[in-house]
Amino acid sequence: MFDLFSGLPLTVGFSLALALALVLIFEFINGFHDTANAVATVIYTKAMPPHLAVFFSGICNFLGVLLGGVGVAYAIVHLLPVDLLLNLDSGRSQAMVYSMLVTAIAWNLGTWYFGIPASSSHTLIGAILGVGLANALLTDIPVGAGVNWGKALDIGLSLIISPLAGFAVAALLLLGFKKLFADSKMHKTPEQRRAIDNKKHPPFWNRLVLVLSAMSVSFVHGSNDGQKGIGLIMLVLIGIVPAKFVLDPASTPYQIQRTYAAAGHLNDFYLRHANVLGDYLALQTPPSAEPSQKARCSPQDTMSSIQAVRHSLDGVRTYKELPPEARGRVRSHLLCLDDTARKVANMGVLPADAVTDLRRLRADLSATTEYAPLWVIAAVALALGIGTMVGWRRVVLTVGEKIGKQGMTYAQGMAAQITAVGAIGIANAFSLPVSTTQVLSSGVAGTMVANRSGLHNGTVRTILLAWLLTFPASMLLSAGLFAVTVLTLGG
Repeated sequence: MFDLFSGLPLTVGFSLALALALVLIFEFINGFHDTANAVATVIYTKAMPPHLAVFFSGICNFLGVLLGGVGVAYAIVHLLPVDLLLNLDSGRSQAMVYSMLVTAIAWNLGTWYFGIPASSSHTLIGAILGVGLANALLTDIPVGAGVNWGKALDIGLSLIISPLAGFAVAALLLLGFKKLFADSKMHKTPEQRRAIDNKKHPPFWNRLVLVLSAMSVSFVHGSNDGQKGIGLIMLVLIGIVPAKFVLDPASTPYQIQRTYAAAGHLNDFYLRHANVLGDYLALQTPPSAEPSQKARCSPQDTMSSIQAVRHSLDGVRTYKELPPEARGRVRSHLLCLDDTARKVANMGVLPADAVTDLRRLRADLSATTEYAPLWVIAAVALALGIGTMVGWRRVVLTVGEKIGKQGMTYAQGMAAQITAVGAIGIANAFSLPVSTTQVLSSGVAGTMVANRSGLHNGTVRTILLAWLLTFPASMLLSAGLFAVTVLTLGG
């Protein structure tokens, strides 16, 4: 880990250390900001003592990050258009990262202070979109190309659908519990349990489900939200010290050969479909032997990029064999090939089986560009896990008592948590970021409606207002910070 500072000028090293620290601070805040939602029901229902709940939740978050992969991490990264990722100089990349992180940290701390279950995911995604749009306004990039709108639409839909689904599914699940277990003690609140049964804790089986589902929420939260920090760190590393991180230095000869072969298969694939892709990819124009790195990715340069990748990786067993400049060129070509392949897959001119083949080739092409070193994953996991163990009290009270007009029953807690595990788990499978806060809070609200408890209008109004304001506020703040920083530095 520490060798990444070797050979760096003092100012660059300090800037790198500061940027990494800000990412870990963001994840630490994310821990007690978002994960408070994961333990809210289990603490409120007294299924676990608070100190044990947050301790084991922290461990589950840690494991979730370690085992969650990097799919969501690069879904976040690819909100930025590939042209911006290609052309980030050290100064602009630092301005980008600082703007996003300062925005996310400030908004998260503010909403946490007032006990509002706002979404860290919305904050970060809004900050990324703001930076992309501001960068477009400061350069000659069209505003419409300042953000990868295809990826933004996918993520936006997941963020909208997941809380709606959480509300409906949790409500239906609670109704199922009421029908199947009409006389069960699971339909009591902790206060009713103490007053009627003189018991402090839920019945054994209800308690077991509450504990297991809460820890599962923490695990899937770690595997989803933790990856956002991983994606940010990789943006920092690639932007500030690209020579060491543009390609996975730990890639095996097999992985490099897989990328080399994928470029060749992609060439053959395009030639097979030349009748519909010939003009778009300029297949009739002989590719140059080694195209220069371009400021923009163009489908017309696709065959040249394929040749360049094949030429650069021919016989290479480790990326250390390539000089830093060559590694940068390979990454640029791979990013452009992946971006063009994504556009081709979305054109609607290829049969379904061909689109499936193209997606497999994209996965092979990005095998050594979409990665994260183990120390990055471990650092984010540790920051998120430790953050989980502090600062949880404010949000627990909001989720447990202030969303509905009555306290939460054991069955409501179980329904909301089981729904959250399912929704976030499905999102992880499709590498889509979602908001643990929104899914769980919406699930609780759904159970309150299904239980005819009624909603506490003031709290619900405050939460909805925070959700609605998060996107525009974070976009404006990050865009302003980025623009001021770039213009001040003469970018």
